[in-house]
Amino acid sequence: MTGIRQLATISTGVVAGSAGGLAEIAWVTLYAGVTGGDPAVLARGVTTAAGLSTVLPTHLAAVGISVHMALAVLLGVATVAMWKLSGEKRFGSGNLLPFVLAILLGVWAINFFVVLPIVSPQFVHLASYAVSLTSKLLFGAAAAAVIAAAPAVEPCEEARVTNKSH
Repeated sequence: MTGIRQLATISTGVVAGSAGGLAEIAWVTLYAGVTGGDPAVLARGVTTAAGLSTVLPTHLAAVGISVHMALAVLLGVATVAMWKLSGEKRFGSGNLLPFVLAILLGVWAINFFVVLPIVSPQFVHLASYAVSLTSKLLFGAAAAAVIAAAPAVEPCEEARVTNKSH
């Protein structure tokens, strides 16, 4: 990948991850509101799972949201990179949503059945599997919408920007 394409991938990934992270926050907030729960409990759980409870102990929810959004951005960049490096060529642009949803399903499964039971077993039980899976699939839908809307970087355009000939 050339510099212009790398920058486009990273910037699209940052926006896609931010959109996905915000979609998850909106879903958890909505779900908590409907069920009488407290979305801050989940945010504090993220802080604890990340091992940051002692950093700002009076601001656990804010730290949890920050950690969540940082991880969302990283996941967004990784997702866009996977799409650009293999998915788009292999599956075609019409299959973006299933590709991204498959990635997010895999991330959810690894998180909830492998990583979190080891790192923070109590976090696994803060939300049901259905709620957490829905959250991750909403992340995928939001990220896919951003990826689909991102302008393509054409090889000819790259050559002009970098002063290379066609």
